[in-house]
Amino acid sequence: METETPSSVPTGSVTNEPRNPLAGTVYETRTLRGVRCVRLSVLTDETTSPERQREADDRVAAELNIDFGSGDALREAVDLDVSASTFGPFERPELGGWLNRPDEYDALVWWRFDRAIRSMAHMHELAKWAREHRKMLVFAEGIGGGKLVFDFRNPMDPMAEFQMMMLAFAAQVESQSIKDRVTGAMAAIRRMPLRWRGGKPSYGYMSAPMPKEHGGIGWTLVPDPDAVAIIERIVRELLEGKTVSAIAAGLNADSIPSPRDHWALKKKRETGGKTGGAKGAHVVRDVFKWAPAVITRMLRNPALLGWKMHKGKPVRDAEGNPIMSTETPILTREEFDRIGAVLDSRSIDNTDRRDTDALLLRVVHCDSCGGRMYLSKQEGKHGNYKCNFHARGVECTAPAHVRADWVDDYVTAEFLRVAGPVQTTHVVEIPGYDPGPELRATVAEFEEHQRQEGRQKSQHAARAWQERADALDNRIAELESREKREPQRVVTPTGRTFADEWAEKDTAGRRALLIEAGVRLDVQRGTRGGWRKLDVRRVTFTMSGELDPAVDELGGTATALESEVRGDSPTEGVSVRLAEPVRELVAA
Repeated sequence: METETPSSVPTGSVTNEPRNPLAGTVYETRTLRGVRCVRLSVLTDETTSPERQREADDRVAAELNIDFGSGDALREAVDLDVSASTFGPFERPELGGWLNRPDEYDALVWWRFDRAIRSMAHMHELAKWAREHRKMLVFAEGIGGGKLVFDFRNPMDPMAEFQMMMLAFAAQVESQSIKDRVTGAMAAIRRMPLRWRGGKPSYGYMSAPMPKEHGGIGWTLVPDPDAVAIIERIVRELLEGKTVSAIAAGLNADSIPSPRDHWALKKKRETGGKTGGAKGAHVVRDVFKWAPAVITRMLRNPALLGWKMHKGKPVRDAEGNPIMSTETPILTREEFDRIGAVLDSRSIDNTDRRDTDALLLRVVHCDSCGGRMYLSKQEGKHGNYKCNFHARGVECTAPAHVRADWVDDYVTAEFLRVAGPVQTTHVVEIPGYDPGPELRATVAEFEEHQRQEGRQKSQHAARAWQERADALDNRIAELESREKREPQRVVTPTGRTFADEWAEKDTAGRRALLIEAGVRLDVQRGTRGGWRKLDVRRVTFTMSGELDPAVDELGGTATALESEVRGDSPTEGVSVRLAEPVRELVAA
């Protein structure tokens, strides 16, 4: 019986027979060193699981006398959650490393063609590499289910590369077809009320089967009880007066998972991961922390209203109404607008600095330029508040600086003198409804859409443009017809005074009281001399915040209160010593 020579069987041919294609060659009895290649685009894809790919690779390796090694010497490239359309073979973490070490193996084995590449460009690179390094590329399941073997160890045989390029073209066409089908399907699902397209939902929601009363087909979103409890805590603390920075610090102190880690835990994955670093580098974290930007972005996301969002904009129906992704939104429009108003009021200089003992941060200002003064400390010396005009890029003709403990005591005395006896109150805001914010946002969206008028080249595109313009116009008209409801404010006395609150709070809490009351201290440049006490002629104390009408009754004007010169104030050129009862008031 004659042995068929390898030249009679085209390289790269498809076969369903469990035979060794190297029979009769010098490689027939040699065990080849192989690398088992596994790739997944989506970690949850069960139809192409790593276990199934490994089984197929092991089966074809046994037929071709390919060994993957074992234990610590196992040769395997596992790239999970990596798209072949986006990342070429040399760009993948595991496979790219093996391709850079070609002397350690003879063959690369994949389950199917699409596990390796999805474009002709990527296949050209891989085929060129295999030809240069004399490697074999094997696919356990090719066209018709049979294995594909591309042997580049013979540089004189061009058939392997030719057949690979033909199959790569088919793979690229298939990839584009899949992409087009998925894009079209996602666009259709976005227009379906309550229908969720899948993937990661906005924080606060989770997917659930569509209720039967809505067709029972596909998935919808429902509130996630664990995340909603955290959102309620954030909103409550925000409305109680806490800054976003303080809220984030509290969540981190209580080890509350951030939105990114919350999703990872829901999917039973490890928390943390890669985050941005220097250019070309990254940082790996065990967990992701809450940050002010994360909270602000979450609270301003209309997804909390249950709206479907696409590329940062609401998805709207033919009438211009936002299409809902859930039956049970987390927030009402009134609540959402109220939260937005609070965030807007604190959008400038809203940092709660608990990492500093500067009582008058955001309170003390330079009289010359009006800019803030910041605490400066040196080892073994008293701290000073200084005008930091250089950092602001402005000019200051008479920059001031003053000893910190002097003005800390001065402002404490003045504040407690004016506001200390005033009783504090608990304020409850009952939200109204104002169509204005949504109206302005919709008008802005309409104006942006109008700028695209006339740019459509096809009738279909022009029709789609006009449909969206009509929808936005309808929504604007509907919002204009809504009436505004004013909020209500219920004020309840607490039975405590500002002096009581001051005595119990730390530096950050006292600073918050001063800022809320609108306290401001302007400091002029000092005169030369060996001053050992505060020269009160240099400072001007004012208070313009809304404390309580009782402040007026106690002898001050709450809207613009200037500190009174005490009877024992010095004559011109003389310093003053602060009254000692300040500490007694604080301790009372």
